Amino acid sequence: MTSKAKAEAVVEKKPAAKKKTAVKTDKTSKTAKTTKTDKTTKTTKAATKKPAAKVVKVVEAVKKEPADEGAKTAKVTKPTKPAKADKKPTTMAELLAMTAYEFVVPKKGEVVTGVITAKSKKMLTIDIGAKTEGIVVDKEFEAAREYIDELEVGANIDAIVASAESSKGQVLLSLKKAASDARWDFFEEAFEDGTILEAKGIDVNKGGLIVVVNGTRGFVPSSQFGKELMGSYQQLKGQSVRVRVIEVDREKNRLIFSERHVSEAEEIANKEQALSSVQAGAIYEGVVSGVMHFGLFVTVEIPVEVQESIGHVEGLVHISEISWEKVSHPKDYHQVGDRIKVKVLGIDEKTGKLNLSIKQLSDDPWQGIDDRYQSGTTLTGVVSRVESFGVFVNVEEGVDGLIHSSKLEPGSELKRGDEITVNVESVDPDQRRMSLSLVLTEVPLGYK
Repeated sequence: MTSKAKAEAVVEKKPAAKKKTAVKTDKTSKTAKTTKTDKTTKTTKAATKKPAAKVVKVVEAVKKEPADEGAKTAKVTKPTKPAKADKKPTTMAELLAMTAYEFVVPKKGEVVTGVITAKSKKMLTIDIGAKTEGIVVDKEFEAAREYIDELEVGANIDAIVASAESSKGQVLLSLKKAASDARWDFFEEAFEDGTILEAKGIDVNKGGLIVVVNGTRGFVPSSQFGKELMGSYQQLKGQSVRVRVIEVDREKNRLIFSERHVSEAEEIANKEQALSSVQAGAIYEGVVSGVMHFGLFVTVEIPVEVQESIGHVEGLVHISEISWEKVSHPKDYHQVGDRIKVKVLGIDEKTGKLNLSIKQLSDDPWQGIDDRYQSGTTLTGVVSRVESFGVFVNVEEGVDGLIHSSKLEPGSELKRGDEITVNVESVDPDQRRMSLSLVLTEVPLGYK
């Protein structure tokens, strides 16, 4: 058959194919109507399956023919069995869910750990596992600059989230706490090792010199300057001075330095040897180095047998330990430079100073006083104090008795230093009390 004849034959078949399709479509619609009227499940399944099989045959027939409108129609009806394919992620959340990767969601104020990825003169970049890297910039960078200078790229570090997200979507971090912790660690090590540090004086007050060491403020008390700077430390403002750490308290933010632990290190070492040789209860000689309203400071001379020398240790004689009698002010008893004997009551381990006593060099006068001064005893004493409630009379060193105001004559004008005769009415050694009354030397007015 010629090609022309084949073409004509194809043309004659096409209307038939269209007609056949139309017939099938008509059947399909009828079947659909049957589905609506017939409520049984079997009719519905049968009606659904038949058109699907016929459509498939039409599609196969069309595939063999040239592409035309009939073929396009067949392709539209094809997706009765959609091909199964893996769903591609369309959002970041879906992508993270597929990879099982979880980002850190930083919150303001929390501590995060990361790795330093970049470092410049004005910014530090840290990978903290969030959507974006964390940065330390501006005032947070300046606040920890000295600490940052010691850091290297690749190091692990803890930081505090200052802001969860900046205008550029970055996490702003703070290293103030990390820098502070590092500084305290530095000073604790310096304290343990006795390291000499360089301090710069920035201000002066009545108590001493405020200094800055390694970017941290501290204090040098006036008592912690050596002899050469004791009276001139006020001139150290703006100057540098060598110091050692003598107290570190991280919780109280307390940092104390000493200049004399550098300038008088040998003398202090000698003092420590002397301090270890001190015995509680022992009696030593010393020189009064200070007089205060609360007591006397004494530089005690302690023999050091190991070095066969004399060590010097500071101590305090509290006002209550100066005399058995009542002391109004320590200056009434001793002055700076007086050489005296003292008894060691104890050692203050924290300050390295001695607790001293002068009065305990002699016996307590109240011991056995009830035997010496029985009720009814008449004696002569000296007025030591005059109060609104009565007059105190010193009967012997360390023992004062009281004449109550109710036992004084009306208009009596006794004054301190007056010598008077009294009767002992009662004595209480435990309470250290003695009750007295005046001995009348003249017949009272109106007496018969």
